[in-house]
Amino acid sequence: MTDDYDLDSGPDPATFAAAAPEPTVDETAADPVYVVGVGPGHPAYRTPRGERAISEADVVVGFETVVELVEDVTDADLLTCGYRDEAEALAAFGERVAAGERGTAVAMGDPNHSGYQFVGKIQAAVEREADRRGTDPKPIRVIPGISSLQVAASRARTPMEETEFVTLHKSGDLDADMDRLVAAVDDRNLLVLPRPYDRMPGDIAAFLLDRGADPTLEALVLEKLTHADEAIHRYSLAELSEHAGGDGSEDTPFSDLVVLAVRQPV
Repeated sequence: MTDDYDLDSGPDPATFAAAAPEPTVDETAADPVYVVGVGPGHPAYRTPRGERAISEADVVVGFETVVELVEDVTDADLLTCGYRDEAEALAAFGERVAAGERGTAVAMGDPNHSGYQFVGKIQAAVEREADRRGTDPKPIRVIPGISSLQVAASRARTPMEETEFVTLHKSGDLDADMDRLVAAVDDRNLLVLPRPYDRMPGDIAAFLLDRGADPTLEALVLEKLTHADEAIHRYSLAELSEHAGGDGSEDTPFSDLVVLAVRQPV
């Protein structure tokens, strides 16, 4: 994969990351690059295996708000970024890994729930720099974490085997994902990771109602899960739809750290 992609037309970095299973790796010999899920925010939800990968790294890369959560468990050099300078930070990370340093990337929650675009970008940066140097790239290992989605399923009492999970927390077109919600809403619980700020809980509720969903379905907006200011807001689907509209933080009463649960009646 190159840097020349358009998330509306492809190739999507998530597709690149999921193109093949992880190779069989002797981690003691191969020195893989780790992509670690650091949990929903509270340090008690970080896994010991993930913390070890972070503490043993020479260089750690991730979005600034994520790196801040783990800076107390590592002496590694920290490469932080936002969306605008993400490519530069990942390129620097790839260079240092190719030079022989131990590298770990950190993502909020669990990369398997909402982070495969990031996994794909890490893999591409590592492989690109190795190819430039004419060396074999280090393998990429994902270390799962606890996701806010799992915490939300517990708070909302929506067993995963009876629930349709859809992440909207990604770049690119969301039509297929929204269609999955419509197809499932009549007979399954929904757990949704909204996209700030154009597909927030109110927007999703309005979309479902427009496609014929039952307006009396129970909808829970679970905000800042595991944080000190965690809050759970309870609505009917019709009540939640009143918060639809807009594409900025000022247009919604909810933060960007939010999960939507829509429950089937028992």
